Order: sequence, then structure tokens, then C-alpha cells
Amino acid sequence: MRILFLGDLVGRSGREAAIAALPELRRRLRVDLALVNAENASHGFGLAPDMADALFAAGADVLTLGNHAWDRKEIIPYIARTPRLIRPLNYAPGTPGAGVAEIALTDGRRALVLNLMGRLFMELLDCPFRATADVLTRHRLGATAQAIIADFHAEATSEKMAFAHSFDGKLSLVVGTHTHCPTADDQILPGGTAFQSDLGMCGDYDSVIGMAKAPASARFWRKLPAEKLQPAEGEATLCGVFVETDDATGLARAIAPLRQGGRLAPAMPDF
Repeated sequence: MRILFLGDLVGRSGREAAIAALPELRRRLRVDLALVNAENASHGFGLAPDMADALFAAGADVLTLGNHAWDRKEIIPYIARTPRLIRPLNYAPGTPGAGVAEIALTDGRRALVLNLMGRLFMELLDCPFRATADVLTRHRLGATAQAIIADFHAEATSEKMAFAHSFDGKLSLVVGTHTHCPTADDQILPGGTAFQSDLGMCGDYDSVIGMAKAPASARFWRKLPAEKLQPAEGEATLCGVFVETDDATGLARAIAPLRQGGRLAPAMPDF
């Protein structure tokens, strides 16, 4: 299975770049499954239903969220009726929506997508490790699903790495999101799980993690209330990862970063 995962969309710049690029990326890379973290798509905070609709129409198969999942309140009824939009699985029982999406490809292959949120320097949610282990008692890689992918939305690289190693050989791909800075550690772990600590963001990199530089920087200088943060609106760089898995085992054959447009050095998978 050929899987594309784009990192956090930040504001209009990142959202519109992803919508514009997804159809061609799907064609060029022969993508079977396209995933996007969209929790910052609406002015940098949350996701609005019309934006989710536009991303699905452009070719996203599943949208994941994170700590800004509920910043746009109108997403609550939308997520309840939209199984391809998922929020962190380790929210408390009874939280709207689901943390797992089951996707059937047109050729009959099946994929499972999990969204987890870390706890180190984040909200104190239920344990993401135990939540994932529970899901894997009901789904087995290469059997009930040809691919199982996890978006681990977390601050600490140590927690992301520990999660990936804990489930090495049981997941096809583990990607980190949330920090908005792409890491250079894309790799296949010893057990066959592809991993990257953070996908980076899809947004304007002439910024402070996607936000306009002046007000974001002022908060560090003065530690006083400042003007509201606003997304930077320059040309976006799309950042993500592309993975090919073995349908028989569900394990990764290849992984490569993807960077397109904007300020960062370009990288386009060639397999």
C-alpha cells in the first residue's frame, strides 16, 4: 500500500496548499491512502466543517486532529457523523467522535488509522500506549488490515520514539505531529514499522511554527498578554512522509520525506 501523510495544516496558507496539491500528489505518487493532520487548519486553531469537506473533496481519505480538536465548536456534531475525521483515541469515554478510522480501498484492501495524543507536556489524557494496545487486540497487521497507521500527536520526541518502538512490528507507520518542525529521522525500525518523529507542518515557514513572527516573538520577550496569534500567510511548504508497505505483512518497504514549495529544501519520493 502506498501511503501519503501530510503534517499539521496551519491556517489558510497550509490548508489551501494542501487542497491544491493533493490531486497531483495522488496521481504522481500513485497514492492508495492519503492522510492529513488538520487540527490547525482554521486560523491556526481547530478545523471547521467546510474546510474538512474541501480536504476530503481534494483527495484526503482520513483527517486527524490533536489538542486543538474542539477549538471550533461546530466540529462536534460534524465529527459525530463523519467517521473519516478522527480525534485522539485516548480522550475519555463519551467524547464525541472516534479515535480510529477503518478504510476500505476500492480493491478490497483495508487500512486502520489511529490518532493518539501524548501526555508529556500535554493534557493529561488516558494512556495512549494502553489505548493502542487495546485496539491491537482486535486488529492484526497483515490479517484484519493490510496497513495500520498511527498519528501520535505529542510534544516530546522521547514519547513519540517510545511509542514507535513499543509497537514496532505491529504498526505499518508511526508519525509524530504537533511540533510543526520536520525531523530528519525517517526510518524503518528493526521490526518493520516506518517512523518519523515529526512530519512538520504545511504552512508558511517564515513564521514561528506557522504563526506571524512579531506577536509570537513578543510573547517571549515580555511574558505579558499580547495581540492574538494569527497564522502567517506567505507561501506554504507542504511537509509530510510517503511510505510503501507490503500487503502480505503490513510492514514498511520504504519511507521518504516529502517537502514541496515555500522555503524548505524540496524532497520528493522517487519510488
